Amino acid sequence: MTLNQAVTKRVREILNEKNMTQYRLEQISGLNHGTMTSFLSGRYKSCNLTTLVLIIRAFGMTAKEFFDSPLFDFENLEIEEK
Repeated sequence: MTLNQAVTKRVREILNEKNMTQYRLEQISGLNHGTMTSFLSGRYKSCNLTTLVLIIRAFGMTAKEFFDSPLFDFENLEIEEK
């Protein structure tokens, strides 16, 4: 799994855990619908750190809590080369 796929999957996991819709996440984070849709569909080539921080804050989490998932274990990640 690539890092981008792991981030997208983690966001979707947390949305389910918190019973939160994409629309609600957009409202709280201040991100527009197009950006969020691209982010959640995995159409982006690399994750913008600012976007990710806005999403993590909207979840009411710390970055440590967000990345505390087996999805981010190095042995599970492939890094896409440019």
